[in-house]
Amino acid sequence: MVGFRVIKTAVAALFAIYTAYLVGVDNPLGAGLLAILGVETTRWRGLRSVFARFMASVVGLLLASVLFKAIGFEIWVLSIYILIAYPMLARIGFKDGIVTGSVVVFHLFASGNVDVHSIGTEMALLLIGLGWATVFNLVYMPKEGKTLERLRHETESGFSAIFRELAIHLRNPDNVWGGEEMLASSKAIEDGIETARRARENRLIPQDEPWLVYYHMRKSQLESIQLMMESVAFVSRSVPQAELIARLFDRLSEDVKSEFYEGETERRLNELDASFRGMPLPATRDEFETRAALFQLTRELRRYLSIASRVKKRKSRSASSIIQ
Repeated sequence: MVGFRVIKTAVAALFAIYTAYLVGVDNPLGAGLLAILGVETTRWRGLRSVFARFMASVVGLLLASVLFKAIGFEIWVLSIYILIAYPMLARIGFKDGIVTGSVVVFHLFASGNVDVHSIGTEMALLLIGLGWATVFNLVYMPKEGKTLERLRHETESGFSAIFRELAIHLRNPDNVWGGEEMLASSKAIEDGIETARRARENRLIPQDEPWLVYYHMRKSQLESIQLMMESVAFVSRSVPQAELIARLFDRLSEDVKSEFYEGETERRLNELDASFRGMPLPATRDEFETRAALFQLTRELRRYLSIASRVKKRKSRSASSIIQ
């Protein structure tokens, strides 16, 4: 399947070649190559890339002109250019433009002349090629909304499945779970972060990206879930307290897929903590270790809920804004 960036690149190269041809610039295909190098995936990345490529090319042309004038058009002079230009461009912040600068310098070398016409030709190719790349970088970028919604659905469905499995294990410690949902959720979150970053870079006016906040929140929650799993693994016997926590996970497996949450899980967790404190001390070492693991589990569950509450505050009972 042909991606949108490939289509943009093809059209930008075509426009650049025809423009250079109509203007009468030598080697119009060079403009197409420069346009290919300048097309990027986001608007801001495109602007930064084009600026770096243009400035690196200007610096490269100046350096190469001095070398060719002083030493001559010998092939080994190109090696000297590389040895000097590449570290220098990287140091001054134009690392992304090294390849583009090399293209125009090698083209200048092929012309065999350092004069106003040769330098002007290279500058014209740069302006045409990178100019069309900038136009297509700015004119349109695909919307990421549907992708972000899909990844959110995958993340929340994965979390829901994980909570169901944790509840099952608390009721039946002998249950075996492969953990595929953890891998799927982790991938959806990482994809969501990358997609949200692209969406932010596609805005010409800088602003916060709510989706980026959301996926970073989910990433932190996933780390908390991993710690929950470690605590659940220490539960080797079925105890009454385990059933109480399992009911919380049952509810959370549904709440995590809801847009709004009124704090019912937190309320029940508070009641559960209070009931734990009122229970008699464990009578055996096995019961002590199980109770300790369950206590640590409730601490991580509270941390999981607090991560969301820090991101979005409660609004009202009808439209609470804690995402679980």
